[in-house]
Amino acid sequence: MQREDIRVRYERASQWPLIVIAVLFVVAYAWRVLQPDVPGWVRTALLVVTVAVWPVFLVDYIVRLVLAERRWHFVRRNWVDGLAVLLPLLRPLRVISLVRVARVLDRRLTVSLHGRVAYYVTSISALVVFMASLAVYDAERDAPDAVITDYGDAVWWGLTTITTVGYGDEYPVTGEGRLVAALLMIGGIALLGVVTAAVASWFVGRVADAAQAQDEADGVVLRAQLADLTEEVRRLRADLAGQLSPTGSGSASSAARPGTPPRQR
Repeated sequence: MQREDIRVRYERASQWPLIVIAVLFVVAYAWRVLQPDVPGWVRTALLVVTVAVWPVFLVDYIVRLVLAERRWHFVRRNWVDGLAVLLPLLRPLRVISLVRVARVLDRRLTVSLHGRVAYYVTSISALVVFMASLAVYDAERDAPDAVITDYGDAVWWGLTTITTVGYGDEYPVTGEGRLVAALLMIGGIALLGVVTAAVASWFVGRVADAAQAQDEADGVVLRAQLADLTEEVRRLRADLAGQLSPTGSGSASSAARPGTPPRQR
């Protein structure tokens, strides 16, 4: 069995375990940020979960890299995964780790273009905004002169940033928050480009499907008309054959000359 086949089987087998681990990371990180006053043992447990996720994703990336036949191609194609495992413990870059969650979910994605449109619009957008808001709120809430002081403000900032609207009423003032903002800006531009291209392709596909359906309907009508015409020709040939037969020929001659007297024997 080739290494590529082994890699494909490994990715299929590891999909759901990695999804569960990724969801645990999201829950633990969000809980630590949104509920800072939890008991000490709970906070420690949440920290352990967020830190323990990193070696799991690291091992997953290394296994897939070793099993890949073209490793440099794998690195270029999965550069986001590489960032997610190389820069996981820096607080402003934790949002990159959440992109790894989207990459794991992408393995479950249908290959159809319509499925990708729905996936990118809903899953990735919601996940990126949610995690970027958590990261910027975590960095900004205790900073002097901070504008983003609660999670609602952070979500509003995330929505205006990823959609490139940028009202400017909410903005980060710390270096960590601005780094998160820069990553979100880049992600928002890339996401909008993918969605725009996918939607345009979807419309082109719908027009092509409609044209194909019309062609098929026209073909059905044409085949029905051709069948009727063939049946009519068959009947005409049968009538003509009956008229050219000896009995039919005499009848036809008599019918054609009703006033002609019968021939004397």
